Amino acid sequence: MAGREVAPSILAADLARLGSQLREVLAAGARVIHVDVMDGHFVPPITFGANVVEAIAGIVHGAGAVIDVHLMIERPERQVADFASAGADSITVHVEATAHLHYALQAIRELGCGAGAAICPATPTAMLSDVAADGVLDLALCMSVNPGWGNQRLIPHSLAKLAALRALLAEQVALEVDGGVNGATAAGVARAGANLLVAGSAIFGERDPGGAYQRIVQAAWADA
Repeated sequence: MAGREVAPSILAADLARLGSQLREVLAAGARVIHVDVMDGHFVPPITFGANVVEAIAGIVHGAGAVIDVHLMIERPERQVADFASAGADSITVHVEATAHLHYALQAIRELGCGAGAAICPATPTAMLSDVAADGVLDLALCMSVNPGWGNQRLIPHSLAKLAALRALLAEQVALEVDGGVNGATAAGVARAGANLLVAGSAIFGERDPGGAYQRIVQAAWADA
């Protein structure tokens, strides 16, 4: 997860063709598939459960890729075991959704998954300083839109927030950005320090998801 990757988010996929669309982006080179889990409490929408992770695990792992689960749910520490057993490789919880962040991250690691912590646009980066210092964090996720809905515009202040997070985190900790990532914004978030870029509608909203994925990759690291 510390490498440079664009992670297609199945939140924006056509669920009637989920398997075929996953195969398209995996064939195009995607090696991280992002799964947004929402409970109708922490954020208003309800999306996927562990059964969806289990359903796609064979396709994703068979292509040599990993499943990156983003839990936008209350008390996520109660659910991490189910997602780990379903096939998640990395599980991210929100600092705003649990009073026991350190415990949740330790529990994820003990289940054999990478442990991530996410912050919403209005949450200070300092909220991650203690877990970053304790070495229990494998991934930090910066929400660049308000969580809950796809196809939003990236909040401009997110670029400064990404830079601040990159300065806070150890080199081996991945920095993920989620929200409003497309061909026009990918280079900016990558320059700000993100190495893992989540893109949903910018990929699955196109007629050719594989081609859209490749264009975002090229835009993100064209100067690298």
